[in-house]
Amino acid sequence: MSQVVSGSVAELRQRMAEGTLVRDLVRATGSWQPVNAETGEVGAWRKSLPALLDVMERAGLPDVQVVLEHRLPYSPKRIDAVLCGLTPDTSEPSYMLVELKQWSAPITAEAGGFRVKGLDSLQLHPSEQVFRYGQQLLDFYPDLGRNPHRVRGIAYLHNAEDEECAALDRPRFTAQDYLVTRSRTSVLEKVLQRVLDATADISANRQLAKELLDAKAAPARTLLATAAAMFENRGDFVLLDEQKLAYNMVMDAVTSVRTGDGPKRVVIVLGGPGSGKSAIAMSLLAKLARTGRKVLHATGSRAFTQTLRKRVALGDHRVAQLFMYFFDFRRKEANELDVVICDEAHRIRDKRSNGDGNRLQIEELIDVAKVPVFLLDEHQVVRPNEVGTRAYIEQAAVARGCQVEVVRLEGQFRCGGSVLYDEWVRRLLGLSEQPPIVWSDLVAGTDDEYVVRTESSPVSLEEWLSGRMRMAGGTARIAAGFCWPWSDPKPNGRGGHRLVDDVTIGNWKRPWNTPDGKRVDDAPPAALWASDPRGFNQVGCIYTAQGFEYDWAGVIFGKDLVIRDGQWVAQIDESRDKAVKRDRARFDELVRNTYKVLLTRGMHGVCLHSVDETTNRFLQTYSR
Repeated sequence: MSQVVSGSVAELRQRMAEGTLVRDLVRATGSWQPVNAETGEVGAWRKSLPALLDVMERAGLPDVQVVLEHRLPYSPKRIDAVLCGLTPDTSEPSYMLVELKQWSAPITAEAGGFRVKGLDSLQLHPSEQVFRYGQQLLDFYPDLGRNPHRVRGIAYLHNAEDEECAALDRPRFTAQDYLVTRSRTSVLEKVLQRVLDATADISANRQLAKELLDAKAAPARTLLATAAAMFENRGDFVLLDEQKLAYNMVMDAVTSVRTGDGPKRVVIVLGGPGSGKSAIAMSLLAKLARTGRKVLHATGSRAFTQTLRKRVALGDHRVAQLFMYFFDFRRKEANELDVVICDEAHRIRDKRSNGDGNRLQIEELIDVAKVPVFLLDEHQVVRPNEVGTRAYIEQAAVARGCQVEVVRLEGQFRCGGSVLYDEWVRRLLGLSEQPPIVWSDLVAGTDDEYVVRTESSPVSLEEWLSGRMRMAGGTARIAAGFCWPWSDPKPNGRGGHRLVDDVTIGNWKRPWNTPDGKRVDDAPPAALWASDPRGFNQVGCIYTAQGFEYDWAGVIFGKDLVIRDGQWVAQIDESRDKAVKRDRARFDELVRNTYKVLLTRGMHGVCLHSVDETTNRFLQTYSR
């Protein structure tokens, strides 16, 4: 059960004075910092919360309930404070989201965001940040979504004066309802008095806070469903924090191209699995296409691109033509496109084309557009000839006289928004400097609800996934390491073909997904294995799972990666992946990356099994 930090303004002021409030926040959020820290998140609580509580006290709102560090649904992001009460004139529920900033001068505007004294990374406009947090609540909490007027947001820069915030002056986000500085705390008091009833009974306010905390999030839409809706103007992704910064950076570069301002700009977006890279890519593609820009989306994955053409385009030939492959730009003219969006850019190949100038693939992608965009995860390189790292792309861009801008995405938006699950996977596979840790120990005392389990057999793994789909709904898939033969389909005696049960573990037998380019009865083509409901009946591999998501992930470890004497050992002779086996020196790295990808496909939970008994005991130990 997760811990919640909330209370009336008066109660929180008392707990702050006693020194227990920060302690409770450290426990509830799983912060790594000590309770007495003066910097970082803990330092911010010590300095920012008294500023907010003092304003509310002066506004005559001691009985308003405050929920601190409320986590957004399907996101690792947390709202600094949600003020819960009743609207004075209508007695309707009123939720005021507050983003607290310690910012002070100098604050300067840059491409896509703002530079702030004392902070290393580019920052989103604080009012846009809290506005988007509100949109996330409206999107996933149905009761609030039906009554959007009940949710408001404001940013409070309690260390800054008005004149220090001139760079933040934007028409949409400078109204007093969105941003207040230390110079105008009296304005903040009036705003709060206008939306929160000082005479409301404290029990009513407590009930509203409870309803927020008990609210059940609607099922998350998949990337494909949301992207399809975007191209039909039926909705958008709500991009948060660094995601929106990356989006803004690209749009700013497009504007600069039109004005002829400065050198060509290459944007690199770095992020782990589920950090929102493809959501950014789809948002940019839809926006730029709608506004008449020459834009194309490209990947190095046949499965991913073909699925986008089918599931996102939904029969619209014009939309389908937006989705290309990295190798499609060999004979394109320089700067023929306004923007090329290279999703899954870690899959860029180390090869030269036979086209004009015998250029490298990365050079073709940089040359073809006025603004090339690369979105990648360096830990998802799974083949020897995949070279899409930040350093590789940056070197090629600089060599062509380009200005490189980099955004690093933080957090995990796929696996139930679990920021801890990605850490657990990296530690489990030895991809982190930290040792493996038991899942229940890692999430103890937090609000993390991601489900991790290991089963003793593939039969029980499959039953667990089927049970999850029956009880909780959604989709499930089983994927495995490439450790079994992969046969061509056989005649089924009815004029068609059937898949062969190649993946055999004891008495459990299942076929791999349909081989690329083949057609069989009652099974989807390889490219649609992850999205077609019939895909549950086959075992997927890295090449059909990478880039996709499903609600419940089953992962079978083959004998290519096993535990011996407490350490992972890569066994190249157990692999059936000819391409990966050609690079013996990198096999260990590539096979660990493969299992990392497979383990991070599930949005709500994962179930593991290893065919090696020792390894399965290891997985059971750490998935408890």
